[in-house]
Amino acid sequence: MQTLIDRLTAVVDKNTLFLADDISEKYFADWSGADPCKPSALLKPKTTDELSQIMALCHEYDQPVVVQGGLTGLAGGATPQASEFAISLERMNGIEDIDTTAMTISAWAGTPLQVLQDSAAEHSLFMPLDLGARGSCQIGGNVATNAGGTEVIRYGMTRALVLGLEAVLADGTVINAMNKMVKNNSGYDLKHLFIGSEGTLGIVTRVVLQLQPKANSSHTALCALPDYKSVTTLLAELKRSLGPGLTGFELMWDNYYNKVLQVESDLQNPFAEDHPFYLLVEYKDNDSVSGAERFEAALFAQLEAGLITDALVAKTHQDAEKFWQIRDGIGELFKVLGPVSNQDVSLPIADIGIFAADLDQRLKQKYANIGVLLFGHIGDNNLHVCAYTGREEDKVAINRDIMLMIGEYSGAITAEHGVGVLKRDFLDQSRSDSEIALMKTLKQAMDPKGILNPNRVI
Repeated sequence: MQTLIDRLTAVVDKNTLFLADDISEKYFADWSGADPCKPSALLKPKTTDELSQIMALCHEYDQPVVVQGGLTGLAGGATPQASEFAISLERMNGIEDIDTTAMTISAWAGTPLQVLQDSAAEHSLFMPLDLGARGSCQIGGNVATNAGGTEVIRYGMTRALVLGLEAVLADGTVINAMNKMVKNNSGYDLKHLFIGSEGTLGIVTRVVLQLQPKANSSHTALCALPDYKSVTTLLAELKRSLGPGLTGFELMWDNYYNKVLQVESDLQNPFAEDHPFYLLVEYKDNDSVSGAERFEAALFAQLEAGLITDALVAKTHQDAEKFWQIRDGIGELFKVLGPVSNQDVSLPIADIGIFAADLDQRLKQKYANIGVLLFGHIGDNNLHVCAYTGREEDKVAINRDIMLMIGEYSGAITAEHGVGVLKRDFLDQSRSDSEIALMKTLKQAMDPKGILNPNRVI
């Protein structure tokens, strides 16, 4: 390894290569809770050419690497394993270009998502990708994991927003596919090899993303519903009445909703009575007056129909923030719950209610004093499950129980956070043998030495 270090030292500057005690603990683990591990070396390239040289040398010496972005992943994909070099993309950051005519933005992979959002807003444009880690996560990691978030119901996953990208392969080859056109059927669309592959096929270095016009008004309501069937029926009705302006459909089971209110002392239950389900609905358009009227009329119609038991429409921005604070309360819960099995899974919308009830019953039969909290982006099939007993030794077993149950229901073991290390052994619960075989074929073809994020995904 020393020979490799010497050769790396010859091609990179002092701000790129870090060894031993010079490696900060920040790079030992991501947010997943996977066991921290100090990388054998840390590299922070600043340019695509520098990264290309690094990978060419690592390939020559069969040196495995783990790629790191904002380290906000929840599947352990960016946590180093023994003997790996860590490659952080944090210095490869900044906006390259905003095309206000085509409504596109080009940026380096290490650029935080919020920087892209703010840059778009300066031009009265909107970056459709949004998630709670916006201030820390990096766009390259968002692309590599095909991130989701709260706007998926209207704009789709990250994959739907990417027009082009640049990537460095395991041997240092640079693939420049920085396409800026919506229509381009010129052969294979290679960007899809890298979107969602979690850095196992190549390292994304630059991206081109589609922006949207910035909506002039946003309308938010918190609704109470009597049962899950009402939730799915309401989703269909609001899609019909509000059209593409429906941007948020965030469901909370009463167990999650009440737990957040219990933990966050500055929040009060805005409803006088308890309900089985609580739904945060968001609608955006370009006319604040007519938009508000349309939104409230749509909700009132469903109140009269009995799908909604009660509803509170946010009259101010502060009201809306309070509603979202309840929905986003999971971060505060993690501080007090102890060891938690935190899973994001995907199922057909109609099956989510049945699955949730079945899961709750099975876990409570098996584990004493278990807490099960449920919420999710139901409009795009995504359910979040948080299960905890307070015992670290139970967490692995609970993870396994949830994954196997997802297989029973023909769901997806991960909806938006990736497979990484933590879900790798359960990939066969969501993918067929032939699909996994083809994944392995692609991996072998593009990374024959297996040095890019090894032992992750497949």
